[in-house]
Formats: sequence, structure tokens, C-alpha cells
Amino acid sequence: MSDKIEALKRHIEAARSRYYQLVLLVGPDASGKTRALLQLSNEAGYPYINLNLILSQKLLEYPGRVRPLRLPRIIEAIIDDRAGDTVLLDNIEILFDPALQQDPLRLLQHISRTRTIVAAWSGKFEGRTLIYAEPGHPEYRKYSEVDTLVCQI
Repeated sequence: MSDKIEALKRHIEAARSRYYQLVLLVGPDASGKTRALLQLSNEAGYPYINLNLILSQKLLEYPGRVRPLRLPRIIEAIIDDRAGDTVLLDNIEILFDPALQQDPLRLLQHISRTRTIVAAWSGKFEGRTLIYAEPGHPEYRKYSEVDTLVCQI
């Protein structure tokens, strides 16, 4: 695991000079992404955010029809509440909920303009293609030529 942590640290440093300061930690479910983010948080002191947990609580304050409009600002507020120029996001599956009408990758890129974001992405990175879920699944996403750094686990 320490090799993966060192690779993540290198990706974070490289991301700081990019337009989108986004690092995706990509791997299938139960591949160790959470463990890696928690270890990195402990070693480097970066804030760790369980996005599903916090965001689902915050979204309850809004009627369903307003949630898609408010979501980006709510996420930015959640991140702003944590000090630091680097933030670790885990459990981002809520961003793929079709009811929220979001493009998860574009949203993560947007919030990574002002700080380095490391996000756990349950899926695959094949060649230059980033995939979330399987074709036919309502949350399926496929991105080609991704403008972000990817660290596979």
C-alpha cells in the first residue's frame, strides 16, 4: 500500500500545476481506495470527506426539484468548511444519481480549479477512457480523453 500512497503523493504534486487540480483514484469496489485515502489523510494531514454521507444530509434541506441547481454550491461549501489546499473525497457515488442531473467528472473538475481534489472513483481507466458503472446501468458514464490525473489502484 505504501507504493500507492507514494504514487498518490506524486500525482498530487503534479496536479498542483494543472488547470484542473484533480486526481482520480480509480479502482473497482473494495480495491482499497478508502484505505489509501485514510492513510494519506493521516500521513499528510489532508482533510478526508465522505461525500455521500455529508451531501445526502445537506440535500435533505432542499426540495427535490431544487437539488440539482444547488448541488455544486453545496459541495463547494462542504469543501470550504475543511481547511487546506488539498481535499480527499471518498464515496462520491451520490454524484452519479440520475435525479441530481450532474456530470460528475465536470463537477469534480470545476471544484478542482481552486484547490487540489483527490477523489475515489469506483470504475475503470482503460487506455485514455474513464468508466463508471456498466453499460445499461442508469449511472453509467464513459469519458474519453480525460483531462485529469489518474492513479489506478
